[in-house]
Amino acid sequence: MGTRVERLRGDRTTADFDRLLSGRSFDAAVDFAAYDGTDGRRAAEVLGGHVSHYVVISTGQVYLVREACPRPAREGDYEGAVMPEPADALDKGQWDYGVKKRALEDALAAAWEKSRFPSTRLRIPMVSGERDHFRRLERYLWRMLDGGPILLPDGGSRVTRHVYSGSVVKAILSLLGRSETFGQAYNLAQDETPTLRELLTLVAERLGAEPRLVEVPAERVRAAGLDPLIVSPFSGQWMSFLDPARAKAELGFRHEPLGAYLDKIVTSFLAHPPAEAPPGYESRAAELRLAG
Repeated sequence: MGTRVERLRGDRTTADFDRLLSGRSFDAAVDFAAYDGTDGRRAAEVLGGHVSHYVVISTGQVYLVREACPRPAREGDYEGAVMPEPADALDKGQWDYGVKKRALEDALAAAWEKSRFPSTRLRIPMVSGERDHFRRLERYLWRMLDGGPILLPDGGSRVTRHVYSGSVVKAILSLLGRSETFGQAYNLAQDETPTLRELLTLVAERLGAEPRLVEVPAERVRAAGLDPLIVSPFSGQWMSFLDPARAKAELGFRHEPLGAYLDKIVTSFLAHPPAEAPPGYESRAAELRLAG
């Protein structure tokens, strides 16, 4: 007999959250959508005494909004002054995300201190996986397969340290119910730290394609009417770089090797090619003109 899954549908920012969850008890809850302090406080209020372990997915962005953010960032680097709100609209959106995720974490930390609400916060950087609905790595795959050059708005020299979705899932399953993680935060990230150029070269090798990488200043990309982060999702300054040493030491966290998970993503893409190109690919001709 198959396992029965009950689906509860509602808007967590409304009374739906209380209505659907009040009076229910759960062995564990993993929250991928909690966004700000209100979400954290509501989770603690509604689920307090009714969940044995609440795990929330946070982000390395909580470090990026800190003044003089260290690289790599460790859990102890969370404390410190937050940078002023940026004037640039694009930067402000990224800043808002980091600040609101910090408010979420602060609310859960306070709930642990006040009422021992059993939460654990997992901070992750850019995620890659076979089912990334943002289609970030996939954008590079389409461009590599068409044989044309790929624009690198930041020059490709920035060091990256991403995380594989499958390794995050394994980490979550391994820590559920472990009371020593209550009230704590952990960074999850891969071990390897390739530059973006090196990472894309590894991807191209798995496609059997030649990586034609062209450095173009982000200002020129914008002037051509293109979004640098659509053209190259792994470019830009809002890319966290985390140290996973604490999770490795205390949780036994082990990340799948970079080459192994790239094999899985590329194999899945080639075996099940999407019917439609990712957003932004419709402007590929403009990219090629800019590269040429």
